[in-house]
Amino acid sequence: MAHLYTEETPAEIKNAKGLHLITQNTPNGQAVQILLEELKDVYGTEWTTSVIDISTNVQKSDWFLRLNPNGRIPVLVDNTQNPPFSVHETSAELFYLLKFADKKDEFGFTDDLERNQALQWTFFWHGSGAPYQGQVHHFSHAAPEKIEYAINRYKNETLRVFGVLEIQLSGKYTGTAREYLAGSGIGKYSVADIKTWPWVKGWQRSGFTEEQFKEFPHLLKWIERIAKRPAVQRGIGEAYAKK
Repeated sequence: MAHLYTEETPAEIKNAKGLHLITQNTPNGQAVQILLEELKDVYGTEWTTSVIDISTNVQKSDWFLRLNPNGRIPVLVDNTQNPPFSVHETSAELFYLLKFADKKDEFGFTDDLERNQALQWTFFWHGSGAPYQGQVHHFSHAAPEKIEYAINRYKNETLRVFGVLEIQLSGKYTGTAREYLAGSGIGKYSVADIKTWPWVKGWQRSGFTEEQFKEFPHLLKWIERIAKRPAVQRGIGEAYAKK
């Protein structure tokens, strides 16, 4: 960490007094943006933000790779640590914020089993949902040629993981419908939802039809429920638009 910053590191990052988020308003960026906004409402948490344009490949610059060798957004830097500490991978950033900024576990859990349940659902979306839905978007919108096999494969896998979320929220095997992914009873709004929601809310943009999504009524209500939160709306809003 002694060589985290160089002369090329933007001053707004290396001179930040506390938490600093390097992001773009994508689903992964939005997850951390939302949690920071939620923490602000509860604790008055403060941070600064750099919004970059990943289409310019700035995230492949040497100064950025020192913060995240994977060259992806978002990156969370904590200049209150000595030496400064960087965190990459969205889910790791969410749990870092839980540890150091959410002292009352408003968005996490104190019970070990509930905490593990939040880990399970966060990891599920990190490892299964986001990669599949990301590939749907890539092959449907960004790929230079339309490969039907790839589009159909990733659409089917994404529909499958939507179905997994529907099973959990519907209480199909427990008999109790849930409002959130993790926690006892109907569940509690937590990092598991915050990680997952920015992706799932974009189901139409990913190319799924209302006919396909009607198979997931509890998931649709979950999307609408979370969308009503003021911090969520700020976390995906104009403050994080490209400069």
